[in-house]
Amino acid sequence: MTLMKNPSHPGELLAELYLEPLGMSAIMLAKHLHVPRTRIERLVKEETALTVDTAIRLAKFFSTTPEYWMNLQRAWDIARARDTIDVSDITPLQAA
Repeated sequence: MTLMKNPSHPGELLAELYLEPLGMSAIMLAKHLHVPRTRIERLVKEETALTVDTAIRLAKFFSTTPEYWMNLQRAWDIARARDTIDVSDITPLQAA
């Protein structure tokens, strides 16, 4: 399995694939999910990461799975980390 080199932030996908087609605002989604409006607003603006709590709520509301949402976040996190974590001085373990 390969990871995308430049995956989209989960908030970007939430906005483009779900909110915009439905004509729904972040505030309205927050009301449906019973979370503070700032949680969804910050997520859509890509200012914050997706939490497990939010993933479960999104999955229920949009009839998806929490894993779908968390995998988007995981791909985003790993792509960003690869740009900042230096592992050049680590030697891979050699099998005996």
